[in-house]
Amino acid sequence: MSWGIGNLPYGVFSCPGQAPRVGVRYGDKVLDLAPALHDEVFAAPTLNPFMARGRTAWHDTRTLIQNKLTGDVSVTEAHLIPLEQVRLHLPFEVADYVDFYASIDHASNLGKILRPGDEPLKPNWRHLPVGYHGRSGTVVVSGTPVRRPHGQLGAGAFGPSRKLDIEAELGFVVGVPTELGSPAGAFEDHVFGVTLVNDWSARDIQAWEYVPLGPFLGKSFATSVSPWVTPLEALPRIPGRAQDPEPAAYLRRQGDWGLDIALEILINGEIVSRPPYAAMYWTPDQMLAHMTVNGASLRTGDLFASGTISGPERGEQGSLVELTWNGTDPIKLTSGETRTFLQDGDTVTIRATAGDLTLGEVSGTVR
Repeated sequence: MSWGIGNLPYGVFSCPGQAPRVGVRYGDKVLDLAPALHDEVFAAPTLNPFMARGRTAWHDTRTLIQNKLTGDVSVTEAHLIPLEQVRLHLPFEVADYVDFYASIDHASNLGKILRPGDEPLKPNWRHLPVGYHGRSGTVVVSGTPVRRPHGQLGAGAFGPSRKLDIEAELGFVVGVPTELGSPAGAFEDHVFGVTLVNDWSARDIQAWEYVPLGPFLGKSFATSVSPWVTPLEALPRIPGRAQDPEPAAYLRRQGDWGLDIALEILINGEIVSRPPYAAMYWTPDQMLAHMTVNGASLRTGDLFASGTISGPERGEQGSLVELTWNGTDPIKLTSGETRTFLQDGDTVTIRATAGDLTLGEVSGTVR
């Protein structure tokens, strides 16, 4: 899959003995943008200053990079650094983190698992994109080890989570802020790009605490993101999934913001699921509209994620709680081992493609 001229995701990298700075991935190299473009905004250790410039600057800069990479090779060659020589960092400073619950297949599966005998979806689910505020300080870059969380597991029970899970998600990175009290405008005027997300989840802690206020400590211990942010402009778009009933006026779609992205989940290098993002019910423009309709402000570096990406078929679920039906139907690995939830030492990798583009991967090992 391509890391070519139609992709060009942004990240933050450093070479030994040097400060982190912004680059763009091109093939198996990183283009050092500050000297290549003669722009000191890229000498910053985070994408935030560049993202704050807005949509016109994003487009013009992308076009300039493409022109330089397809022009005189001698001009850019000195600024292309092999990937094996760099260290990748968290690509942006996370301001706020919001996680949604936008897959109807995931929400239906969880309803069947957690509330057997009841309607799988709560009455409000088809009327608004359900979400919760997470903890931005525990968002970490791919490759960062994840410590198994401790917490309350029931009345009088405390200890390490025995149901540590993953959630394969797509994250949306905000560049242009809004003022408090002013809902966001057009989606593409605020959102800079996308990154892969693994929202690690302790299902036993979550199950005990989530009534009546929802996710809290079962979610906030770690969220992993890819080191690469793919510009929105690079992504192929499709119509969103049909919705019934018709959403409220502020949630009605203004264009096609469905995304045909194919994900894969690997445990210790073995593919266990292939979730399709195209199956999502709520689209990211609707998530942004709902997140700000009450006047909540956006900040540069805000991250909001789609929630678990799951499809309707077996093997398309984006979490172990679904894949194993809460541990009652273990996954069988080719090594002969089985998994209900994650064991210490397991490495989880989520990777994705959009057409002929690769969105890279996000990975973490349980300690």
